[in-house]
Amino acid sequence: MDYASLIQILDSTFRLSTPLLFACLAGLYSERAGIFDIGLEGKMLVAAFAAACGAVLTGEAWLGLLFGLGASLLFAGIHGLASITFRGNQLISGVAINFFASGLTVVLGASWFGLGGQTPALQGAARLEPTPLLDLFGLDDAGPLVKLVLGHGILVYVALLCVPLTWWLLYRTRFGLRLRAVGENPAAVDTAGVSVTGLRYGAVMITGVLCGLAGAYMSLGLSAGFLKEMTAGRGYIALAALIFAKWKPVPALYACLLFGFLDAISIRYQNIDIGVFVIPVQFTQALPYILTVIILAGFVGKAIPPRAGGEPYVKER
Repeated sequence: MDYASLIQILDSTFRLSTPLLFACLAGLYSERAGIFDIGLEGKMLVAAFAAACGAVLTGEAWLGLLFGLGASLLFAGIHGLASITFRGNQLISGVAINFFASGLTVVLGASWFGLGGQTPALQGAARLEPTPLLDLFGLDDAGPLVKLVLGHGILVYVALLCVPLTWWLLYRTRFGLRLRAVGENPAAVDTAGVSVTGLRYGAVMITGVLCGLAGAYMSLGLSAGFLKEMTAGRGYIALAALIFAKWKPVPALYACLLFGFLDAISIRYQNIDIGVFVIPVQFTQALPYILTVIILAGFVGKAIPPRAGGEPYVKER
């Protein structure tokens, strides 16, 4: 692998890791508050679709982003209503959201655009183009290493900044202390006079915002529009990364970068000739999913989730 290829792979790694990182942090907030969220995939998918539809309708990517955030928050609210208010099974609620989002985006896409469940291609201002940081600093002719650092879209930097922000919120603020406590011992939080329901709904809404950013970035930044089932299991990969990171923000960044790196490798190298035999493209494309299975098989028993996770809280009278 030469220097130019390495830079290109690292560049792709940051871009491909961005939706995973948003979704992984989304799951972190939700599960730290005791709400298991299998529905990350569905919220990302509906956000990607809504963002692309908004960009097609308005011709502006940032307005499309607001559409994506709104759709994801709506689905997050549904999950919160089912899991917190009605005390339903959180896993079943998340799976239902995934199925509903998968079918809804295809049906609406086919009905509105007649393109087999996808939106028209986005162009110009309807796409999230890379930020003009290189131009602002007079570095438009900079070398590949500088472009690797400063040549990404704004949401890539937002995702990276969310990692230290999440760490600070969880470990250095009263809100974070209460959020972690409600995932471990909600009865103690309730006894202290803090609303368990309010904290859990707050965490679910933060999850909705982050999933909205993940989905919108996929359709407006990574791609030029919405494609059928374009999330391709990234919500589940984000959950695997969260388990691998043991529900901590900084290790979550490393886990998502690892998945993004494998994804970039699979795109860059199709049939890899190692001399003795050729590694088929199907194997390289399956690398992120193989790693997901390995992590879930090897770390689920070792990683200890929040003790009150998945359990609805019933206030004692």
